[in-house]
Amino acid sequence: MSSSPTYAYYPGCSGQGTSLEYETSSRAVCEALGVVLHDIPDWSCCGSTPAHTVDHVLSAALSARNLAQAETLTGVEGIATPCPSCLTNLKTAGRRMLDPQFKERVNSLLDTPVKQPLPAKSVLQVLFEDVGPAALKERVVKPLAGLKVAPYYGCILNRPPEVMEFDDCENPIAMDRLLEALGAEVVPFPLKVECCGASFGMPRKDMVMRLSGKLLDVAEDNGAMAMATACPLCQMNLDLRQSQINATSGKQHNMPVFYYTQLIGLALGLDKRLLGLNKLCVNPKAALQAAEQATAGAA
Repeated sequence: MSSSPTYAYYPGCSGQGTSLEYETSSRAVCEALGVVLHDIPDWSCCGSTPAHTVDHVLSAALSARNLAQAETLTGVEGIATPCPSCLTNLKTAGRRMLDPQFKERVNSLLDTPVKQPLPAKSVLQVLFEDVGPAALKERVVKPLAGLKVAPYYGCILNRPPEVMEFDDCENPIAMDRLLEALGAEVVPFPLKVECCGASFGMPRKDMVMRLSGKLLDVAEDNGAMAMATACPLCQMNLDLRQSQINATSGKQHNMPVFYYTQLIGLALGLDKRLLGLNKLCVNPKAALQAAEQATAGAA
């Protein structure tokens, strides 16, 4: 593990509300593993999903403002964010601003122009590349042996590959390797980059029920006791809407859907109050107890 990798940190809007447990667990895990995060001063919304459908320049400017604010920090090697949607916007804005004319149009909308956009990474990429599975394994004090987990990356964390530039776009393995380092058993999960229905929960609830339901079906069929994800929207569809999926499909899924940072925090023995397990809609207690019992039985 390199000494004190240091990043400008962009929490994103959902990290202040609907995915607060992802935000707090990401910070706690990074601190425990020696990754230094400096909050981007006066950060603002990146435009999330809808902005680019209205105006590409305005959408880029929303993210570029945060890129400009990050440039005011010293000693950082890039920007880190937990949220794949925020990451997509930050990386897309930086990529588009390689075009001098586009950059000029974007900077004309900003009080402080962007000079040289810092590279943006997911917290997952930071933990995988700057810390690594081997160093993570050495820090584990409460192995997750007995817990069978399906790793779910979602459809935008690694795609499009020419923009995201991390892991394999069809069969990513970074989360798999980190979970294995915790002692968990990663089950085969062929739908790890399939869409959960994303933000169609309001206009096309039927679509979300079908797509997210299929993810739960396949995870369960492959022996998973839990799922792990890196995306607030994916986690919400699979966790918060699981009872709706059951009502629609007639299934009886009771699958806890963790943020992968929560599982890392558990294995590191971090304060559970920082991990926000109580915010999961599907109670993870039964799965965690079953994993402990399986481990005890094997011993």
